[in-house]
Amino acid sequence: MEKEFAIIETGGKQYMVSAGDTVKIEKILGDFSEGDTVTFDKVLMVDNGSDTTIGEPYIKGAKVSATVQKIGRAKKVVVIKYKAKSNYFKKRGHRQPFFEVKIDKLV
Repeated sequence: MEKEFAIIETGGKQYMVSAGDTVKIEKILGDFSEGDTVTFDKVLMVDNGSDTTIGEPYIKGAKVSATVQKIGRAKKVVVIKYKAKSNYFKKRGHRQPFFEVKIDKLV
């Protein structure tokens, strides 16, 4: 038997998810804390093993519910700009915030 999966869009990216998966996504706007339930309504495609539904661009009425497992920031990315012989050196760091969510069910 094939495993049911869906393709959702969040944070400008697309993710293929199934029930029970843990996915690291971009931070979602709003006041969320660990343990909260998040619903993704931008579902692009659903496949249950026997038939496939493709949205135009999204499937009406399809939702994916998930629970926020962890809220954090990724490892630091260091950006260095340097030009030789011109006394030009800039060093900047950035830590991207993320949510780690566990997919509960595909509706």
